Parts: sequence; structure tokens; C-alpha cells
Amino acid sequence: MDRWETLEAACLQCRGCALEQTRAHVVFGDGATDAEILLVGEGPGQHEDEQGLPFVGKAGQLLDDMLEIIHLDRSKVYVTNIVKCRPPQNRDPLNVEQDACIGWLRKQTELLRPKIIVCLGRIAAKAIIKDDFRITAEHGQWFQRGGVQMTAIYHPSALLRDVSKRPETFQDLKSIQAKIRELCVHTEV
Repeated sequence: MDRWETLEAACLQCRGCALEQTRAHVVFGDGATDAEILLVGEGPGQHEDEQGLPFVGKAGQLLDDMLEIIHLDRSKVYVTNIVKCRPPQNRDPLNVEQDACIGWLRKQTELLRPKIIVCLGRIAAKAIIKDDFRITAEHGQWFQRGGVQMTAIYHPSALLRDVSKRPETFQDLKSIQAKIRELCVHTEV
């Protein structure tokens, strides 16, 4: 068994927080395990919990459309979340839940060694980029940590609720496309 399979098998058995009591499935992640781009959301929703895959509901369909705008095939990226189990009623994951899960994301990132991390929304940005991240003020800005370029964009579900944020997000996506062209050897956009 390779390291990805071993990590996923361990994660599927996780009992690190109370979310394990209400989940249908652990949503480990999906995509190319050699991807240069890592997309990270906050946590699974109902459809993701039912299917065991990240971003498969309406927000996932919008994410696919967003990636298509910059000619980025979803099969060329890796998509996961801060927490791997669905918070009840899709509420924001609690700090204790994020703390229980962050080790899985760190191990995924270690194995992947992405060149770019795109945080999908405020929760992911606060966990990955900096704890006082303000999505309305700082979306689209680039940060570097450990040689990895990081940015955050509005979560697709926020764009479903507030279409007025879409023009800003289009600009953020174009910035991501430019960064991919600059840094990524195996990913064409």
C-alpha cells in the first residue's frame, strides 16, 4: 500500500472529534496525488457527506465552472477540506474540530508538496494562511510559506448566495491562472 492509501485508510477510521458520531462518510479528498495545486475548503456539506467526495453539490458544480474559466481541469488538482467530516447543518467547523483534523491536511500537503494552495473561503484561509485573515479585504492576495504560494478566494457557496462577488472572484481566478503559468511545470492553463 502506498503512502496516500495508508494515510486515507487511517483518516477513514478517525474518531478525533464528535463529528464522527454524525457523519455518513469521511471526506478525505479527491484528485491527482501528484498535483501542483491544492484546493482547500472548510468542510463537507450534505452531498459530500453522502458521497464521500469533496465539492460534489451545487458549490462543487460552481467550483468546476470556476476552474474551467481558467482552463484548469479538476483532474489536475487535489481538492480537500480543513475538516473531513460534515458539521451538523453545515455550520462552520468549531476550532476543536479543526484542531482534531488539521494533522490530516498537513500530512496530505506533505505528500503532495504543492506549489500553490488555494483556500476556498475564510475558514480555510484562517487555518492555512493566517488566523486573522479577512476574506473581504485579502482575497486574491498572495502569501508565501515554506516555498508554497498561497491565496484565498471566496468559497463557491458564498458566490451562490451573493453573485455580486463574482467579478472580484473572476479577477482572483485570473491571478491564480497567471501564478500557475509562472510556477507549475506540469499543469497547463
